[in-house]
Amino acid sequence: MVSSSSPKDALANVLRLDLIATLGETTATPYFIYRLRDAMLSSTTGRRILRDRPRITSETMSMQRLRTLPLHSVGQTYASWLDKEGVSPDTRDEVKYINDEECAYVVQRYRESHDFYHALTGLPIMIEGEVALKAFEFANTLLPMTGLSLFAVARLKAAERSRFWKTYLPWALSNGLRSKEIINVYWEEQLDRDVDDLRVDLGIERPPDLRETRKALREQRKAAREKRERMGGLMTN
Repeated sequence: MVSSSSPKDALANVLRLDLIATLGETTATPYFIYRLRDAMLSSTTGRRILRDRPRITSETMSMQRLRTLPLHSVGQTYASWLDKEGVSPDTRDEVKYINDEECAYVVQRYRESHDFYHALTGLPIMIEGEVALKAFEFANTLLPMTGLSLFAVARLKAAERSRFWKTYLPWALSNGLRSKEIINVYWEEQLDRDVDDLRVDLGIERPPDLRETRKALREQRKAAREKRERMGGLMTN
């Protein structure tokens, strides 16, 4: 029953982390989670991650320390993004529906790394930003949940949908396909590294700043409205 009800509910709200988590688990098995695990096994770093099984939580990563790291370091960028978006590393649910212990960890690692993907790309937590990041993740990981989440594009406003098709989907597919397997990044070992250096190493370009784009459009609409009001006032005088 979980697999039949979760997709509809999750796709209706891509910001519901619990529903997205359930959808991710029930659609990842058996083939896709094995593909992601095998991608880790084929990488020296990926194998170390599977051996060490680190967790990304506020207990394992001190936000206070990350905030003191040099500007533009991976750790400082991650902490700054979390602060800006008002989230913490503890918002990710535990894996419940995957019996294989190693595969369950792979999904947990992907889930807990998600906010690093946000920080790396600069995409914010809003439907438009989440859909763009899910498109990137789909191209990179092939996890069905990330592809199914693209149906949430239907919930975007007309201008947002146009921006997604013209800008963010091409960016997501291009970068997701050409970049290295991001599941193999040992984030705990990259915290002091310059974030731009890591982007270059992974083959990831940042998309246009979504919050700044939306802000600029709001300011343009406000200026146009004020101009119309001034013109209307002149005509009545």
